[in-house]
Amino acid sequence: MEKILNWGLLSTARINSDLIQPLNALKRTRLLAVASRGQSSATAYALKWNIPRAHASYEGLLNDPEIDVIYNSLPSNMHAEWTIKALRAGKHVLCEKPIALTLTEMDALEEAVKETGLVLAEAFMYRHHAQTLKIKEMIDAGELGTIQLVKGAFTYTLEPADHGRWLTQEGGGSIWDVGCYPISYARTMLGMEPKEVFGWQVLSQGGSDLTFVGQMRFEDGVYAQFDSGFQSPVRMMMEIVGSEAVLTIPNPFKPGLENEIYLTREEKTQTVKITGGELYSGEVEDMCDAILHGKPPLVSLEDGRHNTAVIVALLESAKRGKPVAL
Repeated sequence: MEKILNWGLLSTARINSDLIQPLNALKRTRLLAVASRGQSSATAYALKWNIPRAHASYEGLLNDPEIDVIYNSLPSNMHAEWTIKALRAGKHVLCEKPIALTLTEMDALEEAVKETGLVLAEAFMYRHHAQTLKIKEMIDAGELGTIQLVKGAFTYTLEPADHGRWLTQEGGGSIWDVGCYPISYARTMLGMEPKEVFGWQVLSQGGSDLTFVGQMRFEDGVYAQFDSGFQSPVRMMMEIVGSEAVLTIPNPFKPGLENEIYLTREEKTQTVKITGGELYSGEVEDMCDAILHGKPPLVSLEDGRHNTAVIVALLESAKRGKPVAL
């Protein structure tokens, strides 16, 4: 039998609830502990989710000798710092997106992985889902012809209680929270990196973007456009335009068990049905394969560096009002 990996949750963030079910259901994982900034909050969370151990500090979780893997769901501006601390404490890390806010942070993360030899992956759950893998297969097989344009969006209306978290701190704003998804999706499907980007943003009083609209220019006349925001109804979509067909993906970032995408060719639309698994199981299984069998994580650190670089460049473009080359 394979070793069962003990996991610890670094924070009591809401996103944890999406990972708890697969951690409890999969054969190679056990959710053993959670950490908060105080004992009362940690204990309450542990009781709610039936987690055996509750640590009164983040350091307490990192010092727990039985923990193998940390899920870092802290706010974005704490991701790099605490991921590095976890690695140096001997823990593998699945870090919630965005893995870093600067290329300097990426340098430090890469150095920590090199030092420790441990596994670090960014938690882009959609990358592991059968729908994403099928779409990538269709594109690479030439079913759309030569790709010309990728369009995407991810928006929702931010709850007032979250305004402080997302709009006033470093790493806040819609591009880091949800714009990272269409950016990642376009890069993944095209299999290359943009040469130049241009961005516009609508800022909150706290200085982070309420809305971001961006463009990316790739080589060979390929372009991508996206928008993200906190002021609009829920919108999640991707459209991939090829020389021979157009693929419309109505639920690209949170696909479920039964999914439909639409392939339009010569004004006729075909519905493609794709059966998928539990959304967050893939990233957990990927971590297990990397730790137990030495398989490279699907979302590599190089991939994380490129996505970070694109977002940093888009924010710089919006600030300067000019295109920024990468």
